[in-house]
Amino acid sequence: MEVAGPAAAALNTLTPAQIQFLESVPKAELHAHLNGSIPLPTLQELASEYLASSSGEGAISNETIKQGIDVLSKGPKLDEIHDFFGLFPAIYALTSTPAALARATRAVLSAFLDRQPPQCNHLELRTTPKHTDAMDREGYLRTVLAELDRYEPDQVGLIVSLDRKMGEEVIKEIVDIACALRKEGKRVIGLDLCGDPMAGDMTKLEPYFAQVKNAGLGLTLHIAETVHNTPEETLQLLSYSPNRLGHATFLNDEAISIVLEKKMCIEICLTSNLLCKTVSTLEVHHIGQYLKADHPIAICSDDILPFKTSLVAEYALLLAKPPYGLGLTEEQVRRIGEMSLDARFR
Repeated sequence: MEVAGPAAAALNTLTPAQIQFLESVPKAELHAHLNGSIPLPTLQELASEYLASSSGEGAISNETIKQGIDVLSKGPKLDEIHDFFGLFPAIYALTSTPAALARATRAVLSAFLDRQPPQCNHLELRTTPKHTDAMDREGYLRTVLAELDRYEPDQVGLIVSLDRKMGEEVIKEIVDIACALRKEGKRVIGLDLCGDPMAGDMTKLEPYFAQVKNAGLGLTLHIAETVHNTPEETLQLLSYSPNRLGHATFLNDEAISIVLEKKMCIEICLTSNLLCKTVSTLEVHHIGQYLKADHPIAICSDDILPFKTSLVAEYALLLAKPPYGLGLTEEQVRRIGEMSLDARFR
């Protein structure tokens, strides 16, 4: 698992004993996107096989695939958060068959859980089910779930993601599938709302989120990711009473008050925020206000592929002294790990 950028700089300031401590801290990874966490060697293998068998006349050209892999290999240069979403069409093309999706999922699970020591004690993997020429959305989720079944139930669960730009027909289809799989006893544990933070109408989601909760699924929402997300939209999303919030970077005072009162866990992705430039420095990161309030947070990696990080490296950003990290004590770091485990969906 390649680590570069801010997380690598933080790791490089720590002693072997400190790194061993971070590896030993019990923790959960609660915000890991499948397609953004595929190890680069696996993606390169999939690309090589795809290009060898493709005529280049599909929705994604062979040149786009080559360029995408090249950018991810070098490490993308992001000027703002919207640049990030352009990285994924190539990845989606490479995981558009059941066999390729299974390989990618297997590699992601291995990266988090199979290494010694593992990156985390518990993983919640999230993905948006896609309809391709080779599989429908239910088939997509069943393919991913079959790979999760290789692990013990207390090691990993699946969060099904909705993309903000989806129409209601697709949203209903995905929610129905997620709830049915849950009823069937599959490891679907929650629903996520993600995608372009400026897309979609957030006022139409209430019946679907209510259905999810009635099915016993947890609800986590990417929220207030940009300064352009309106307070009205943020309050609308908070009115659905999510269990957890992704990023929550630009909450106003009213929203923060609601979050604190309801103890909604914040999924914090430090490197992601820094590289997407939604936060300028660790010193001004919104994690500070939640640490002061002893509010539930979970440190997460988001997308280890483009951000070149790992969960242990994200924890290094907590322990390393400023300016490389936040300079927290080992006791504080251990407490944050406990918070992440407490916030798991079941």
